[in-house]
Amino acid sequence: MNTIVAEIKELPTSLRPRELLQAQGASYLSDIQLLAVLLGSGSRGRGVFSVSRDLLALLEAEGFDVDIDSLTSIPGLGRAKAGLILAAFEFTRRCLHPNKKKITSPGDIYPMISHYGDRNQEYFLCLSLNGAHEVLAIRVVSIGLVNRAMVHPREVFAEPIAQRCAAIAVAHNHPSGILKPSPEDKEVTRRLKEAGEILGIPLLDHVIFSDSGFYSFMEAGEL
Repeated sequence: MNTIVAEIKELPTSLRPRELLQAQGASYLSDIQLLAVLLGSGSRGRGVFSVSRDLLALLEAEGFDVDIDSLTSIPGLGRAKAGLILAAFEFTRRCLHPNKKKITSPGDIYPMISHYGDRNQEYFLCLSLNGAHEVLAIRVVSIGLVNRAMVHPREVFAEPIAQRCAAIAVAHNHPSGILKPSPEDKEVTRRLKEAGEILGIPLLDHVIFSDSGFYSFMEAGEL
């Protein structure tokens, strides 16, 4: 049974998010399952997984600087649970502020993005870095096949320019699990590198990843 399609009441007890967390640890759960644990339950007519999917889509579209009005626009998500979500985000932000995470190698990037590794579509991500190569933000640029249309330099560099970033790194997942870069991946990397040189915001790396590992253009000498 697909635990992301089924609702909690349809699952065996051992496959429910809270029980999985207790048995396997929080890192074992998918993003939707983690949100389901935070939410606790859905509402009349909407299961918690349905609400969690909508919440995840909102966060991927708007980032974590959402407000209570945005959260409560999701059917089945009331103000009490929205407040719980906002409190959890703020606590996490205070304890694990992203600018404390410094990029010194591709291995430093992977733990920050690996939770996208099990997605069924390709997620193209941009990491904005300051002069010390500390991460200022991680943003979803596009969802879908990585190509010239989906990953245009103006979409990648718009926020780093506004944030006065010193450098960027980019990454995208391969749902197939095959980490070898495609010709399209190489072309996108070339264009972003050239754009970064013009803008004075160098591209430090392009990481292709799955839920089991990663490939670094920089480490492979292709950047």
